[in-house]
This record gives sequence, C-alpha cells and structure tokens, in this order.
Amino acid sequence: MKFIFLQTLLLGSALALAPVAGLAQSASDGAASASPAQSDAGSANKPHDDSFVIGNDDLLAISVWKEAELTKSVPVRSDGKISLPLVGEIQASGRTPAQLEKEITDKLKNFITTPEVTVVVEKVNSRKYNVLGEVTKPGSYLLTTETTVMDAIAAAGGFRDFAKKSGVYVLRKSANGQEEHLKFNYKDFVKGKNTAQNVKLEPNDTIIVP
Repeated sequence: MKFIFLQTLLLGSALALAPVAGLAQSASDGAASASPAQSDAGSANKPHDDSFVIGNDDLLAISVWKEAELTKSVPVRSDGKISLPLVGEIQASGRTPAQLEKEITDKLKNFITTPEVTVVVEKVNSRKYNVLGEVTKPGSYLLTTETTVMDAIAAAGGFRDFAKKSGVYVLRKSANGQEEHLKFNYKDFVKGKNTAQNVKLEPNDTIIVP
C-alpha cells in the first residue's frame, strides 16, 4: 500500500509540473518567433554609400518600414526631383541618400509617428561620359565602373579608318568651371610611351577623336 501511495504521489507531482513546463516551452517558442520580427525591424535601416551624390535619371529604391504604399522605386526626373505620396515633390539631385532620407523622414512625421525611411540608389544613370568624332559608335555611355580613355574608345567600337589617333583629347570641366584639354596620343600609348595619359574618366568627360 505504501508503494502504491508513493507512485500516486509522484504521478500527481508530474501532472502538476506539466503545465509549468508547457508554459516555459511556450515562452521559449514566443521568444524564438519574436526574433524574426526584431530582425525585420533592424533590416529597415540598410547601409548605403553616403558619399554618392544622386543625379538626374538615377533610379532610387525608397522604403518606408511597414508602409507598403510608400515603398517603391522612383526615377529622378530631369528637373532633379521625385514625387512620393504624402511627401509630394522633393529635390533629390545633388543630395546623398542619407540627406534625402532625413528630409523624407521629416515630412512623413506629419502623417506617421516614427517613420523609418531607407533610400538606396538602385541604378546609376546620371554618371555618363561622351565619345564623339571618328569612332564606330559615337554617343553617351554610362560611367558605372572605373573607365580609362582606352576603355571608352573600345566601348565605342574603336577608331574609324580616317581617325587622327595622335590627336585624341578629353574635354573636362574642372572644379572652378574651367575647361581642360587632356591630350591622348594613341600611337605613343601603344608603343608604351607616356602611359599616364590614359587617364581615368570622370562624369561628364567628353572624348574627342578628330
């Protein structure tokens, strides 16, 4: 009888502890399920390059956390502005993504308690260079990677038959607004002379091939 009584007592204790264990497990599960939400909240602030200056025709990915209607890809118009619901028209060209984030956030505070805004340059269309004159495909090209004079001429299909390869030059506007002429003698370059003339291009450079 004593043995049976002891078994009954142990069984009752186990049953009494079961709900406690279940609650502990539920709390653990709840904590685990909460972590993705916290992770999502953290992902609202994605890193981007704050040194990049937005230009006309760039495509921006604008995200407002938990606001699907305000999360979209927006092109920068030729006047340098973008349009967003609630925000209206806002200047984008000439600003960094971080500066644009701040202004959009400030304007949204009139409608949303704590807006979390992220601006990322989705596609760069504003950084361009031109190749004109005696090349196979003259025109405007996107400057999305590090590009030299030779790279640009190759991208434009190379020289045409009557191109003056020793008289190529790059037109570049300096910081003070003055126009520079950077000479490029292709004939010397291919002989290994004055290789420093094969400069890296900057936005809005124009290569002239006479």
